[in-house]
Amino acid sequence: MTFTLLRRFRVAVVLSVLMVAALGCTAPTNQNAVVRQEADPSGFHGAALPNPYVMPDTALTDTSGRSFNLRSSPSKPVTLVFFGYTNCPDVCIAVLSDVALALKRMDAAARDQIQMVFVTTDPKRDTERRIRAYLDRFDPSFIGLTGDLTTIKRVGERVGVEIEGMRKLPSGGYEVGHGAQVIGFDRQREGVVLWTQSTPIADLMHDFELLVAKQR
Repeated sequence: MTFTLLRRFRVAVVLSVLMVAALGCTAPTNQNAVVRQEADPSGFHGAALPNPYVMPDTALTDTSGRSFNLRSSPSKPVTLVFFGYTNCPDVCIAVLSDVALALKRMDAAARDQIQMVFVTTDPKRDTERRIRAYLDRFDPSFIGLTGDLTTIKRVGERVGVEIEGMRKLPSGGYEVGHGAQVIGFDRQREGVVLWTQSTPIADLMHDFELLVAKQR
């Protein structure tokens, strides 16, 4: 197997794990999912994408009620994107906590080059105020976005994030199945690397710094 084919195989393995994780907003049974690509020339500990995602030229609404275009509005060289919802019982909290800790431990100058964007998968319940209060628990600089579910699903599909929509629970409430990966976009707004929810904080920090360095 050539190196290129091996690299694509490793990415395919990671993506297959993400599809399993998308079955519900609960922790997957395989907590030791593949999150590294050993000997990858990119240097990332997450999954470097040989065919980057292109950030959709789509406008959603931020928590202040203003329009936010996913491609043109981010003001930093690096944009991190995560889809989730405020009633998520476990995975979203874990992912956002890990990202916040990794960013907090970075050098301030490098940290200032990164914008974290959270897109709700549950716009029916996630009001702008609710999203803002939720994100402030992790990092007040995180940007929260909402919109109609059809548009959000379309955006998710464009960047490889599966969003199932509502699934009723015996309690009468519902959960929202969604992919739990964080996607790193570069200055050209191309998604070049992703991380699963089991990625160690140290690896996130390493990769965030590396992605910033690659933009210089």
